[in-house]
Amino acid sequence: MANVIITLIIILAIGTAVGYIIKAKRSGKKCIGCPYSDSCEKKGCNKE
Repeated sequence: MANVIITLIIILAIGTAVGYIIKAKRSGKKCIGCPYSDSCEKKGCNKE
């Protein structure tokens, strides 16, 4: 029973992450983790 619960938690976490990535890509973000991803012209934005 514990294996089923752990498996469901892992599937939920992966599903949430994939959903976030899809939503971010649809909104036009190039670098998902970057705070400047909306205004960055190039891929791999490293503004500091």
